[in-house]
Amino acid sequence: MSKLSIKAYTTDYKSRWDRFVASLNGIYKGSKNTSFLFHRDFMEYHQDRFEDHSLLIFKDEKVVAVLPANKVGDTVYSHQGLTYGGLVLEAEIRLKEVLEIFEAVLNFLWQSGINILEIKVLPQFYQELPGDEIDYLLFLTKATLVKAETASVIDYRNRIPLNSSRKSTFNQAQKAGLQIQKTKDFEPFWKQILEPNLEARHHAEPTHSLEEITFLAERFKYNIHQFNVLDKKGKICAGATIFETRPVAHVQYISASPQGRKQGALDLLFRYLIEEKYVDKWYFDFGTSNEQAGLKLNNGLQFWKETFGARTRVQRTYRVSTENAHYLKDVVL
Repeated sequence: MSKLSIKAYTTDYKSRWDRFVASLNGIYKGSKNTSFLFHRDFMEYHQDRFEDHSLLIFKDEKVVAVLPANKVGDTVYSHQGLTYGGLVLEAEIRLKEVLEIFEAVLNFLWQSGINILEIKVLPQFYQELPGDEIDYLLFLTKATLVKAETASVIDYRNRIPLNSSRKSTFNQAQKAGLQIQKTKDFEPFWKQILEPNLEARHHAEPTHSLEEITFLAERFKYNIHQFNVLDKKGKICAGATIFETRPVAHVQYISASPQGRKQGALDLLFRYLIEEKYVDKWYFDFGTSNEQAGLKLNNGLQFWKETFGARTRVQRTYRVSTENAHYLKDVVL
């Protein structure tokens, strides 16, 4: 009879971990709900900020799931340094096996002195195969919903037309002679647009420093892309940073100068990204428009995204007590 075993991640497992999550680029048919964010090189760019507590789940000697995670006190998060997390599962795994794996993970954490597991669930539209097993198991283990954020998403298989207001500002940008540039140089956008705007509006900094985003883009050149908008004189006036997975183009950063906003630079850029560059994707994800852990909605930002045809999907974060593993004991008839 096959037996599950769980190992805490160490660098000795790096190659096995990365092979398992690498199906994103068609390199290896490992996991069905993967992302380049789960690659160890991405997870560890900010390892000084987090105490890693990632797990590998084996069936006999084969990796069947991994849990990207970090630890704070008696709580494990999957993962505070990532946009989403949860169990990354083998492509052909079945529900009963996932139930057994989740039960084993909760028991392992409980026996290790961890009382709470918090998971920011990977949204279904990021998954290449149906993969809502974890949602069902969180229900069974009486998990608590602690955060709900609204992502604005375009479904390319069921498009909503561009709003007429976007067409007029697009024409305005064209008349102003604005040009779109794809570049490997993140510095102009970071230093001239993004950082000044975040500081002025929110007294905040980007999640990734210029050094970090440059480092990551060098290692994930097929996934991280920078698009800028230049005025007639070649000066940057807007830009967007895209994180690309196989099914989704996700807007990680977006910002414009006062001149760029006035001339419709972002309308020009996003019409290109949506209708030309990423038209072969399944989804275009503008990201969330929430503040205060989802309790507040930035309506102006939400409305702007919706005028491109985006509509709402919800990204949920749950907390489950690890002692609740026993609720999974007698589920299967």
